[in-house]
Amino acid sequence: MSKTKAAGTTHYEILFILPNKFTEDEAKKVMDKVGQLITTTGGQLTHNEFWGKKKLAYEIKHNAYGYYGLFEFDLEGKLLAAIDKNLRLSADILRHQIVVKKVKSAEEIARAEAIRAKIDSKKAADKKKEEKEKKASTTEAPAKTKKADDKRVDLKDLDKKLEGILNAKDLI
Repeated sequence: MSKTKAAGTTHYEILFILPNKFTEDEAKKVMDKVGQLITTTGGQLTHNEFWGKKKLAYEIKHNAYGYYGLFEFDLEGKLLAAIDKNLRLSADILRHQIVVKKVKSAEEIARAEAIRAKIDSKKAADKKKEEKEKKASTTEAPAKTKKADDKRVDLKDLDKKLEGILNAKDLI
């Protein structure tokens, strides 16, 4: 399969990692350069996020940490190879990945939000149920101790029984 498409714009997402040698402000400037590269190539930026400094799963070029950046953009398929080549040759970028991103319609967004609301309401109901069970278990505990109190013997009665046992002639 070819990396380029013949015609039409496609919605893409690019995630890239910058090395730890930059400060956060410098990393944001490099991220702006990547955005400018996309726009000068003919792309139209639709969304961008700076995720900040994160620990990498494994070292890349002796870097244990890196700054993550994310862009979503629209671009003609045949121009994507130019962006990919520039990012591969850039010394400021450790890794990058470009994927085709499906644009969600308003219906799909509404459906996803409805599902999320159902999940949240179910979690809230489960949490209330757990709290009720917890309260019920704490109210049962004092009732059990009261029953145990009823079986207790007074100290005077215990002393009388002990004296009776010690004074008994049948023990020896």
